[in-house]
Amino acid sequence: MNAEDRIWITGIGLCTPLGTGVATTWEALIAGRSGIGPITRFDASALRSRIAGEVRDFDPEAALPSRVVKRSARFSQLALAAATEALADAGIAPGEEREPIAVVAGSGIGGFDYLEREHEAFLTRGPGRYSPLTVPLIIPNMAAGLIAMETGCRGPNLCATTACASGAHAIGTALDLVRAGRCDVALAGSTESTISPFAVDGYSQLRALSTRNDDPTRASRPFDRDRDGFVIAEGAGMVVLERASRARSRGARAYAELAGYGNSADGHHLTAPDPEGRGALRAMRAALADADLSPDAIDVVNAHGTSTPLNDVTETLALRAVFGAHAGRLMVHSTKSMIGHSLGAAAAIEAVVAALTVARGVVHPTINLEHPDPECTLDYVPHTAREARVRAVTSNAFGFGGHNGVLVMRAV
Repeated sequence: MNAEDRIWITGIGLCTPLGTGVATTWEALIAGRSGIGPITRFDASALRSRIAGEVRDFDPEAALPSRVVKRSARFSQLALAAATEALADAGIAPGEEREPIAVVAGSGIGGFDYLEREHEAFLTRGPGRYSPLTVPLIIPNMAAGLIAMETGCRGPNLCATTACASGAHAIGTALDLVRAGRCDVALAGSTESTISPFAVDGYSQLRALSTRNDDPTRASRPFDRDRDGFVIAEGAGMVVLERASRARSRGARAYAELAGYGNSADGHHLTAPDPEGRGALRAMRAALADADLSPDAIDVVNAHGTSTPLNDVTETLALRAVFGAHAGRLMVHSTKSMIGHSLGAAAAIEAVVAALTVARGVVHPTINLEHPDPECTLDYVPHTAREARVRAVTSNAFGFGGHNGVLVMRAV
């Protein structure tokens, strides 16, 4: 690909359990701090899992106009906050410059917590006694719609809803749009906020969540022998994508090049990964081929790394199959060890982290890796961050239903 046609990441935005804003989250990640704690959003005392990664410092009333807060669900509010930061970070001011920008914002579930609250009102008060905006506010595409309304980005407007791969598919779709010339700039990412009694209990019934309720900061432990499930979380991540030629012409700086995107399906099970990791393998190989990179050009893998018994082993198997002898030289880390699993938002948050890893040459640790699983035999960057020359990062996302999405970031 011509250097001028490459797609740069020129702006980033985050809302995570480690804090609102990129700087706050990045500082905590490098320090190896956990953002997981007891659920405060509601009384969780009757639930099997009572811990979560909540974005505790996000105050919609302070961050957003009151009219927006009244007419949006929390997942859309988080998305708008991250999108606003990403556009400002890219130096794209409000006005005509934003008009043609595409928005691709994913969400795995949408306004689940809002639906649960309003359904309770329907059951207790009867028809016509709950918010008339319930239906439009809960649908997953409303985050993309709200971003367009509030930022003035009125190009192609799409939503990816593919469970935990939503963010990767949203950013990959945006990459395709810019490459195809359907837009010059795209704002892409994903969001999720499903920390509600029904959702938490539902994942608990699947035996997917950690029940280390007495020790929440050590509950998310990817690749550790004693892991017992993921920790549910919320958040949002957004990136601005544009052609290198355009970015250079306006003096923008790049965090990284978004060089490749691959996706695939397991076609195997509702919630469990293919035990041989074949779907993950296909997506990783497709992303490397799209980036025109050989496996030994990758230095870091931001793993899906959920802290579930099945995922961590199968992801390790897939990584060994894709990278061969080079797998032993990879640094493989899990952002979820510190923020939990934000479901549809996870891959976009991790894409931002991958871009920062390339830009700053620091690989955040995987925390809580105290007793490595004998079946997980790679370098998972335990406990402490590392400085390193990072040429390229692969970021993995694998969702319920067997949806796989992989992104490749390369140094500019």
